[in-house]
Amino acid sequence: MAGHVAGWLLHPEDRDRLMAVFPPTYPEVVAHHVTLRSRVPQDFPLPTETEGFVVGMANDGAGVQALVVEIGNSTRRPDGSTYHITWSLGPGRKPVESNDVIRERGWTAVGERHRVRLQPKIVS
Repeated sequence: MAGHVAGWLLHPEDRDRLMAVFPPTYPEVVAHHVTLRSRVPQDFPLPTETEGFVVGMANDGAGVQALVVEIGNSTRRPDGSTYHITWSLGPGRKPVESNDVIRERGWTAVGERHRVRLQPKIVS
C-alpha cells in the first residue's frame, strides 16, 4: 500500500495571513496542506486547481481544529469527505481525526471567504 498523500500545500504567506484571522486553538499547529486523496502512489496525477477558499471551521473542543476549504466550487472531496486544513491539535490528537470531527459534528461557515493559493503536491 502506498503511503503518499495527493493534494495541495498551503502557500506560506496565506498560512501566515490565516493565522491572524483564525488563531490556532491548540498547541500543535499543523496548517500545512489540503488532502485530495490518501495512500496514493508517488506517480499519482496531481490535481490542477491552484486556489481555494476557506469557508468554514470545525472544532471539537477537545483537541482538533480544522478549516474547511472550497476547491473547484465544492467542499466535497471525491471520496465524500470534506476538503480541509488540519489547523491545530491538542496533545495526543492526530491530523487524520479532522475527517471524523467534520463528518460527525459538521462545520460552521466563517462568513467571509478567504482565498488561499494552493500548490499541487504529492506528500510522503
